[in-house]
Amino acid sequence: MFDFNALLKPRTVAVIGVSHSNAMHPANVIYDKLDLRYPVQVFPVNPKGGKLRSQTVYKDISEVPGPVDLAVIAARADYVPDILESCIAHRVGGATVISGGFAERGRSDLQERMVAAARKAKFPFIGPNCLGIYVPRLIDTFFLPGERLVRPESGNVALVSQSGGVLVDQLVKFAGQGVGLSVGVSIGNKALVRELDLLNYLEQDPSTTVIAFYIEGFEKGEGRRFVQAAKACAKPVVVLKAGKSSQGSRAVSSHTASMAGDYRVFSAVLAQHGVAEAANEYEMVSFCEALSRCPLYPVEGRVGIVTVSGGHGVLSTDACIRRGLSVPEISEDIRSRIRERLSPSVRPIASLNNPIDLTGSAVDDDFAAAVSGLGQSPDVDSIIILLLPYSPGISSDLGARLSHVHQQMGKPVVAYVPHVEKYRMLIEGFELNRVPVSSSIEGAVLMVEAMKKCHPC
Repeated sequence: MFDFNALLKPRTVAVIGVSHSNAMHPANVIYDKLDLRYPVQVFPVNPKGGKLRSQTVYKDISEVPGPVDLAVIAARADYVPDILESCIAHRVGGATVISGGFAERGRSDLQERMVAAARKAKFPFIGPNCLGIYVPRLIDTFFLPGERLVRPESGNVALVSQSGGVLVDQLVKFAGQGVGLSVGVSIGNKALVRELDLLNYLEQDPSTTVIAFYIEGFEKGEGRRFVQAAKACAKPVVVLKAGKSSQGSRAVSSHTASMAGDYRVFSAVLAQHGVAEAANEYEMVSFCEALSRCPLYPVEGRVGIVTVSGGHGVLSTDACIRRGLSVPEISEDIRSRIRERLSPSVRPIASLNNPIDLTGSAVDDDFAAAVSGLGQSPDVDSIIILLLPYSPGISSDLGARLSHVHQQMGKPVVAYVPHVEKYRMLIEGFELNRVPVSSSIEGAVLMVEAMKKCHPC
């Protein structure tokens, strides 16, 4: 197993390939970001030497003063093997190879030379043909201008992606949904460091509690080893697999020179081993949010629903059934307990079947009564709360209050609240107490599905 600390937690970085004439060269974009925005010491490297904005440009990695944790290589493919070997010779901790033009373009010879040298020296490198590494507030090797990136806050979800574009797009979605990131890694051709290597590292990483992968393909036999490791992992693992169709498989090969494999077999094995497979990028976000906030309760998918809108209750029920979840009837005993605790104005008009429709007249106490009652019901193992904050009786403290009810139950709770700034206090009341909140009804249902999927059949 490689030592990834120098790669993912570097203090010193050399950016190899900076240009004196092109300020938008990938190496220059990376150097500028690291120099201006991140708490690392960064050194520019170019064989011509000289100065870059009054900073010394070193002709070779050997000239850089002091130890270098991470080398970011953004040079022509023909030069990269020699550069990598120089990094190894001068005891650099690891490298991110941004450059393309290797196996994905028919130059397997260059890629194989890099791998042979790195394996012999136990030198970890990410790529080639990748964006590299992003750790909030620590490191960003993406060759994308910082002002154009949307970055999630620090959190506990690690995201590993063969595609740099998919990774960046997921960061936008994570930020929009309030899902925090511990690390994002674009592995590109994954010539050396592969999903299984990072899974093993991230399982031990104290800042990560959920590990998510966008996967295009595996080498022969690699998929089985990955699934077995994911099953044994103490942390929930989420997978989004590309190349499901024959046309998609061909696209995978030209993108990162991977073998897409038999998707149906891979999907079935994931389900059997309790690995959560997301069907698309939106499911991945919902799965990651749910699993990063909720402990892994034993969930079979028997859902209790609380709403103030009958229509929302119907929509959520339909979504549950589509997803293989159930919305069972609640016993008369539980309904009676809830009814006794409802406010006098709501008691005669609320529908206490499942979904429980408290009507638009509900106040905070009514929600607390319904959620607490479902928490005592043996008929449900998870609860979805559909909150429409424009209901006049609902306060901004309801999220925090229901979170406290949830903490006494031992059952997972997820909430739907429209994600607009006006309702931020209500949403934070849930999120700060580790209750996931979706911006859509479908997303809330997906969160329960994720909890169900993370338990083997």
